[in-house]
Amino acid sequence: MDTESRSREEQCKLQSASDRSSITGHHTAGRPISKLSREATMEGDKASSGCGSLVLLNCFVSMFGNRVRIALKRKGLAYEEKPENLADKSPLLLSSNPVHAKVPVLLVGGKAVCESLVILEFIDEAFSGAGEPLLPAAPCARAHARFWASYIDSKLPQCAARVWKSPKGAAAAVEEGKKDLVAVLKTLEAELGGKPYFAGDALGYVDVALVPFAPWFLTYERFGGFSVAGECPALAAWAERCAAENACVAESLPEPEQVFQFVCGMRKMFGLD
Repeated sequence: MDTESRSREEQCKLQSASDRSSITGHHTAGRPISKLSREATMEGDKASSGCGSLVLLNCFVSMFGNRVRIALKRKGLAYEEKPENLADKSPLLLSSNPVHAKVPVLLVGGKAVCESLVILEFIDEAFSGAGEPLLPAAPCARAHARFWASYIDSKLPQCAARVWKSPKGAAAAVEEGKKDLVAVLKTLEAELGGKPYFAGDALGYVDVALVPFAPWFLTYERFGGFSVAGECPALAAWAERCAAENACVAESLPEPEQVFQFVCGMRKMFGLD
């Protein structure tokens, strides 16, 4: 089983025991929809009319699924989200992604598109007339963005899991995981440099790939005994900027405390505490 699959399985085990009303309601409650958001949605509706309805199968704490949420909202595309509990997978998920049986899956007129980074590129290509592009136009810049998105997926989930998933008392394993996790975050911070976003002045592909991990930072900090802001202040500021300046991000991510409580329940279920 690959990293993205394992991570999603772990994140979604307890969804059936969660308060679904709080899960589905907290993202947009009390947040006004701006004129720009309304205009983007209208533009996205026109762009998506030729592809059929969009349905996202997702788990609310999944950093992979929430990438797709951000991309859909950034493009202003109307879609329906169906929450999945991977401990009790729906027939729709099993039939839509029979190879891995994991989220996210984007159903486009009934046809399934799987794997989060693949879905991001599909959205960017299929709905190029809606909203701002995720990937840059220049081939070298596109390749550069893909490299860093691949780096995120190949490094970050594994290091982070050793921090929050190690059994109680396994201090050495947690310390090793924390050391590797901080090194990965520092590498990403160095790539960010002094830019507002990874591609420059606007939210792009690498930002969308990474920012769904930000609600997990609190969990990493509490189990690892460190501060992301203390170790990587520019990266922490970037995460805050992404949410403050982009409604598509703010409306798509769970609250950090909600993620932490979910993980605590998961650890209890796995017998790690």
